Amino acid sequence: MTAREANTETRRFSGLPASAPTRIAVDEALRNNWLEIWYQPKIDLKRKCLAGAEALARIRHPQEGMLWPDSFLPGIDEVSLNHLTEHALLTTLRNWSLFADAGFNLHLAINVPASALSKLPIAEIVAQNRPKSETWPGLILEVTEDQIVRDIALAKECAGELKACGITIAIDDFGAGYSSFSSLRDLPFAEIKLDDQFVKNCAIDATNAAICQTAIDLAHRFGSKAVAEGIESMTDLQALVVMGCDFGQGMLVAPPMPKERFLELLRQRNNKPRPQAEPAASEPPAVAAADRVA
Repeated sequence: MTAREANTETRRFSGLPASAPTRIAVDEALRNNWLEIWYQPKIDLKRKCLAGAEALARIRHPQEGMLWPDSFLPGIDEVSLNHLTEHALLTTLRNWSLFADAGFNLHLAINVPASALSKLPIAEIVAQNRPKSETWPGLILEVTEDQIVRDIALAKECAGELKACGITIAIDDFGAGYSSFSSLRDLPFAEIKLDDQFVKNCAIDATNAAICQTAIDLAHRFGSKAVAEGIESMTDLQALVVMGCDFGQGMLVAPPMPKERFLELLRQRNNKPRPQAEPAASEPPAVAAADRVA
């Protein structure tokens, strides 16, 4: 995750406690086992069910308490960022098996900097540490649009190598990087993630609605999926469903949460009696989807 992503996430989840002003080094957090990987659920807006989760970094400091990304990502050097990326990869690959044991085959996603695609042996890391289950759906690497368009040729080469070991690429914060459609044509991506600044108020803001619809249509024309980030209102979610958006995540559905809490919710949901009939067509999709993780 880049500094820009850190600021975006802080803004998106502004209802969470503010970060302490103390700056914490990622490598220090890794050495002391302070770094945690949290998960934010992602719902399938068409099937009305939990489909996956995005992995997000947090630091639990012994004195400062829980720290959000704005305390440790802005200004981070490339080496430390790659250490964080590798830690997130290994942790998420291990945790998939825990989630599967709870009864959910989730497609998990990790934010990675574009530099990690060429600087880290990601394919080797995944090949050696991936779950042994035949039902493992693979892993999604989210790279921001503004980074990926800087070197489309490299991104295309890396995406081809990663696909062989079950890894696909998602273009994160789509719409903020102003890339040309022709540049994306050559990149094999699995998802387009709509930037939250366009998702917000897309039900009432004609410009945001047009951008969201264009991005959704573009994803589908490329045979990919569209994911809306930062959904905060039911009206926006309903508008996205009408537009044909495939997946959604945001505070309306569920906030990021520690692995233990996420696992607890999965287990609770799996033990609940299933409804005898599907929700009525008029029922907002988030009601059914949120019920699966709450």
